[in-house]
Amino acid sequence: MQRVRMLVWKDLVVEARGREFLGAMLVFALITIVTLNFAFDLTGAGKEASGSGGLWIAYLFAGMLGLGRSIAVERDRGTLEGLTLCPVDGGSIFLGKLISNLLFVLVVQLVTLPVFAALYDLPALRPMVFAIAFIGALGFSGLGTLFSALAAGSRSREILMPLLLFPLAIPVVIGCVRATTLVFEGNLSEAWPWFNLLTAFDAIFVAISYVVFDHVLEE
Repeated sequence: MQRVRMLVWKDLVVEARGREFLGAMLVFALITIVTLNFAFDLTGAGKEASGSGGLWIAYLFAGMLGLGRSIAVERDRGTLEGLTLCPVDGGSIFLGKLISNLLFVLVVQLVTLPVFAALYDLPALRPMVFAIAFIGALGFSGLGTLFSALAAGSRSREILMPLLLFPLAIPVVIGCVRATTLVFEGNLSEAWPWFNLLTAFDAIFVAISYVVFDHVLEE
């Protein structure tokens, strides 16, 4: 865990100096939320579903923008080879990158949720919404970290990354949208099964990514 903390600290220091990921993700998420606010009909009976769909579309593409370059930047700078030569196993590198990416996504969510609540007039600041946002960010970051490493060595990584990530991320996205919609509608009891399903998906995705990440780095 000390090695994981050092890797996370390295990523946070690099981001604080360069501001390559967080700023772009935040601006993209805010633009998407504001744009969809004018595209959706938020006066009808289905505004909860429209709002939750727009919210997770913003997080999906903003997360893709940051996760797609999390490992690619390391490879371009030559630091990925340095990490693999250090006495650190691939699982530790995965956990370090996962925590860093998760922190970036959570910052975007914390900043944009109040804006979303004000624009869409939906109860987006409930504790259950924050819990769903965290669980969704964890699953998406786990898959994104793995496929970012897998696509980093390809010349067409900007195209390969979404092709690999989107199909497997569909259960997480659907679960987050459905659970968020139910919370907006006030049906907390019906949202819990979806929350538990998201937790199970996160456990499976993170565990598999942790196991195979070492082999992905070798390739």
